[in-house]
Amino acid sequence: MKDAKILLVDDEVVFTNNMSKLLSRRGYQVRTANSGYEALGILMDDAFDVMILDLKMPGIDGIATVREVKKLGLLTQVLILTGHGSIDLTLEALQIGAYDYVTKPCEITELVSKIEIGLEKNRLKTKKDHIDRST
Repeated sequence: MKDAKILLVDDEVVFTNNMSKLLSRRGYQVRTANSGYEALGILMDDAFDVMILDLKMPGIDGIATVREVKKLGLLTQVLILTGHGSIDLTLEALQIGAYDYVTKPCEITELVSKIEIGLEKNRLKTKKDHIDRST
């Protein structure tokens, strides 16, 4: 989906810069954040279709960030990004509302494929919410 808005959250600045460029070249509007706190601040000011979120970050980690996103009732779909192979944390993130995960390092094609799934979920949820409000 062209012009889809992606929020990329990872404490590794080089990673977010490089991945942002790769995703932008594929037609996505990408904004980056380097902490969970920064991501939540951005989400309060702007709507995003998909947030790609690292699990392990200093301060507020990915799990706490997912919980906050869900408390806020945002339509943003959350894709977990983990480089630590922690299956327990990944499962917890999925249980509390993330729709899928990828492990770092990841191929850009795999990431784009998972983003597209999130975009479709977002589209369907938005449509359902619109129908629910109309009835």
